[in-house]
Amino acid sequence: MKVNRMKLLMSDRPLPFVTFSDEAYRYVDLSSLKISNCVGCFGCWVKTPGKCVIRDDAAKVYPLIAKSESVIYVTHVKYGSYDTVMKTMLERAIPIQQAFIRLYHGETHHIQRAVKEKEAVIVAYGDVSEEEKALFRRLVERNANNMLFRSHQIRFVAETELETAVKKEVAVWDAC
Repeated sequence: MKVNRMKLLMSDRPLPFVTFSDEAYRYVDLSSLKISNCVGCFGCWVKTPGKCVIRDDAAKVYPLIAKSESVIYVTHVKYGSYDTVMKTMLERAIPIQQAFIRLYHGETHHIQRAVKEKEAVIVAYGDVSEEEKALFRRLVERNANNMLFRSHQIRFVAETELETAVKKEVAVWDAC
C-alpha cells in the first residue's frame, strides 16, 4: 500500500512542465510570489510564536516546508549560495523553529516547531565553478542540520538539463 507523505517541490523559477494530480504533492514557484526579506525582529518567536509578523506569501509556504517529508529545491547557484528568491524564502522559514536551542550531532541548533524530518534533493543549476560547488555543498550541509534533513543530495546541472533533472527526481517520488 502506498502511503501519501507530503512532498514539496519548491523552485526559484517557473517549471511549466510540472503538474501534480496527487494532493500529497505540492509545487511552489517562488518567483511568482511576493516574499519580503526577513527583518530579524524575531516576532515569530516572541510576539506571534510560529507565525511571521510580515503578512505576505511566505506565510503560505513555510508551513508546507514544515509538513513535507520529501523536498526538492530547485535553485540557481549564485556566488556559491542559493539564488535570491530561494535564499529569501529559506530565511523567512524561521517561524518553523523555536527560539530554544538543543544539541544535535554535537552542535547547537534550534528546536523545530512540528517539523517533519526530510529526504531532500537540491537541484542546483547554472554555470557553476568547482569553487562555487564546494561552497554550495558546505552551505547545504550546514543547512541540513538546521532544517532536519534526514538525508540530502545535491544535483548540479546545466540550465539546459534542468527539466530532465527535475523530472527524474519527481519520478523517484512516484516510485516510492
